[in-house]
Amino acid sequence: MNQTGKRLFQYAMFYKKPITIALVLLLLSVCAELAGPLLAKRMIDNNILGIEKSWYEVEGEQDYAVRYNGHWYKREDRFTEEEKPIQGREAHVLQAGRSYYWLNEAIANTEGSRSVENGRMTIVNDKTGESGEHAAVKLSKQELYAFYKPEIPSILKLAALYFGLLVLVAIFTYGQRLMLQTSANRIVQKIRTDVFAQTQRLPVQYYDNLAAGQVVSRVTNDTETIRELYVGVLANFFTGIIYMGAIFGALFLLDVRLALITLPLIPLLYLWIVVYRKFAAEYNRKIRAKLSEINGMINESIQGMTIIQAFRRQKETLKDFDEMNEYYFKYQNKMLSLNAITSHNLVNVLRNLLFLLVIWLFWGNALGAVVTIGVLYAYVDYMNRMFTPIVGIVNQLSNLETALVSSERVFKLMDEEGIDVVKGKLERYKGEVAFEHVTFAYKKEDYVLRDINFHARQGETVALVGHTGSGKSSILNLLFRFYDLKEGRITVDGKDVREIPKQHLRQHMGIVLQDPFLFTGTIAANISLNNPAISRERVEQALREVGAYEMFSQLPGGIDAPVIEKGSTLSAGQRQLISFARALAYDPAILILDEATASIDTETEAIIQEALNVLKKGRTTFIIAHRLSTIRAAEQILVLDRGVIVERGNHETLMEQRGKYFAMYQLQAGGGTASARSSEDDTAEISESTEKTSDAATLKPNTSAQPTSV
Repeated sequence: MNQTGKRLFQYAMFYKKPITIALVLLLLSVCAELAGPLLAKRMIDNNILGIEKSWYEVEGEQDYAVRYNGHWYKREDRFTEEEKPIQGREAHVLQAGRSYYWLNEAIANTEGSRSVENGRMTIVNDKTGESGEHAAVKLSKQELYAFYKPEIPSILKLAALYFGLLVLVAIFTYGQRLMLQTSANRIVQKIRTDVFAQTQRLPVQYYDNLAAGQVVSRVTNDTETIRELYVGVLANFFTGIIYMGAIFGALFLLDVRLALITLPLIPLLYLWIVVYRKFAAEYNRKIRAKLSEINGMINESIQGMTIIQAFRRQKETLKDFDEMNEYYFKYQNKMLSLNAITSHNLVNVLRNLLFLLVIWLFWGNALGAVVTIGVLYAYVDYMNRMFTPIVGIVNQLSNLETALVSSERVFKLMDEEGIDVVKGKLERYKGEVAFEHVTFAYKKEDYVLRDINFHARQGETVALVGHTGSGKSSILNLLFRFYDLKEGRITVDGKDVREIPKQHLRQHMGIVLQDPFLFTGTIAANISLNNPAISRERVEQALREVGAYEMFSQLPGGIDAPVIEKGSTLSAGQRQLISFARALAYDPAILILDEATASIDTETEAIIQEALNVLKKGRTTFIIAHRLSTIRAAEQILVLDRGVIVERGNHETLMEQRGKYFAMYQLQAGGGTASARSSEDDTAEISESTEKTSDAATLKPNTSAQPTSV
C-alpha cells in the first residue's frame, strides 16, 4: 500500500507547480475564513457587551463620550494612555432581563444573577453566594442608543472587514479548486494514457488468461476511481488538515484551555481512520475484483450473443450474471453499513459530546473560571467549521480505499513486463526463414512442437497442413515472436529473430486472418490503419490489385463508407478483401495467410484466390490451409501431426507418397479409398490439448509493434 501511495505521489509531482499554487490559495482561503470568528468575538465582547464595562464621568464633550442627565460619561476602555489614571466618578450600565439600567455608583463585582424591584437591582454572585443592592434607573430606548452610538462606526468597519474576507475566501476557494481539480484531471489523464500504452506493450500471452472486459475495467473504471482520489479525496484531506491546523492555532490564541480540551480529537480521528481502513480495504478489493469480472462477462456475452440466443442459453447466462451481481451487491451493502456507522452521524455525536464537556467545565465552573460570551461564540463557530472538514475526511474514506485498491490493480498491470518501443526502422529484409531444431511448449513439458526443421527461401510459398492441434499456428506464433522459444533457433535472412526487436521484426511482416479484424472507422482507414506513410493513392492501388476497388466504390460513400464494430455490416468476402488490401498496402517481406479462404463462399473464392496470387508475388508466404486445393502451387507443403513434421514436399511429391497428405486430399476430393479414409480417421484422433490455441483461431497480433498487415 505504501508503494502504491508513493507512485500516486510521483504522478502528482508531474504537476507540482499548479498543486503548490492551489495549496497556497487554500491556506490563504482558510486564514481569511478563520479570521471571521475573531472579528465576531471582538464585535460581541467589545462593541456589544462592552456597554457593561465601567463608565467614568468626564468634563465636556469628547470622542466616545455619552451625555446622560446633563453629564458626560466615557467607557473605561476608551481612555487613551495620556488620559489615565481616570479621575471621574464611576457608573455602570447593566442588563437585567430584557432591559438596561443606569447604576450611578462603583460596583466591585457585576457578574452574577440580576433582578430589579422597586428601583433596586440585586446582584447575586453565583460562586460565593454574596449579594448586593444598588439603586437602578431604567434606560429608555433613546438613552440606551446614546450609549451604543459611539460603537456603531467600529461595528460597521468590522462588518465591512468580515464581508471583505468572505469575498477573498470565495476568490481563493475558486482558484484553489479550479487548479487542484484541473491538476487532478491532468494526473489521471496521464495515468490513463500510460495504462493504455502499457496494454499496447504487453505480450500476447498476457491476454491469454485475462478477459478483455477486465482490461477495459482497469483502463476505464479503475482510472476513473483514481481521478476521484485526486479530485475528491485529496482535496478534502488537504482542506481538512489545513483547516484543523489553522483552527487549533486560532484556538490557542483564543483560549489555551479550550484548545487543550479539543486537542484529543486528532488521535481520535487517526484511530477512526485506521479502524475504518482495516475493514474497508478487504471489502473494496472484493468489490473491484467482482466488478472487473462482471465487465468481462458482459463483454463476452455481447460478443457471443449469437451463440447464446441460437443455443437458447439466455436463462443460464442470466443466472450466472445474477450470481455475480448478488456477490457484488452483498459487499456493496457491507461497505454501506460500514460507512453509515463511521460517517456523519458519529461525527455529530462526537461534536455534541465535546460541546457538553465545554459547557460542564466552564459554565459549571469545574475549572474555576468562566469564559466570555464572545469567546464561547468563537469556539462554537470554530468547532462547527472544524467538524465540517472532519465530516469531509470521514465521508471520503470509502473513496480513499476504493481508489487505493483500484491503484493497486492499475499499477499491477503497468508493472507487467512489456515490450519497449524501439525507435527507428529496419531495412526491408529478403524474407528467408529457417527453423532449426525448434521445440516449444506453452506449459512446461507439454510440448506442442518437437524438433521442427525447415527452410523457406525468398519468394517461396510454404503451406502448413494438419489437423487441429498439430502445431500449425504455433509455428507462426513463434515466427511473429508472439511467444519466444527456449529450444532451437529461428532465423530471418540468417539472423536469429531473438536478436531483432519485435517491432522491427514485424515491420516487414503481414498477416491475413481467417476472420479478419476490422476497426470502427472507414474502409480506407482499415486498410491504412491511419498510418501516414500509406497514402490515399496507395490504398486505392491496393484495392485495385486485389480486385476489390469496384466492389467498394459502389457502396454509399465508396471506400470512405463507415465500418462499424468488427465490420458486421460487411460480408465475409468483403472483410477478407479489406484484409488482403491492408496486407498489400504495407508491402511485407513475409506474409502469413491463416485460413484466408476457409469461410468464403464458392463465388467469392475465385476473387479471393486471384487476390492471393497478387499478394504472394515476391514475398515469402506461409499458408495455414484446410482447403488443400488452395495450396497445390506451394513450393513446400509441411504436414504436421502432434507437433512433428511427418511429411514434406510439393503437392505432386506428397501425392505420390500416398501418406497422410494423400489421405486428406482424397477425403476432401470425395474419392478416397477405404484405406485412405481409415488413414484419415486415424489422423483425426489428435487431441486438441496438445496445442494451446486452435489452428482455426486467429493468430494474435501484438499491438505494441509498428502496425503490421493484420
